[in-house]
Amino acid sequence: MPSRKGEKTISLAAVLDLNEASTLRGKLMGMRGSNVVIDASGVERVGALCMQVIMAAAKTWDEDKLSFTFSKVSDAFQKTMQMIGVDISHLLAKEIRQ
Repeated sequence: MPSRKGEKTISLAAVLDLNEASTLRGKLMGMRGSNVVIDASGVERVGALCMQVIMAAAKTWDEDKLSFTFSKVSDAFQKTMQMIGVDISHLLAKEIRQ
């Protein structure tokens, strides 16, 4: 997916656990003011705290009227979201929506 003007991309770590939550928050806050595209294709494990960071960022971007989407998600990422009851379908790029 080509990058649009003012758009930044972040690739998530393979393990999104307690140790990664603070780092992830810092990376996302450094992108505030830009449209953000997240690549979660390499994610193997997701913890609840990182999910909270991601969902809080999605809400912040929505309030700022900026784009916050996932370009790619791994099966592990998608299954974990479903298992914990987090619906990210509205954040998925239209190419990967089911």
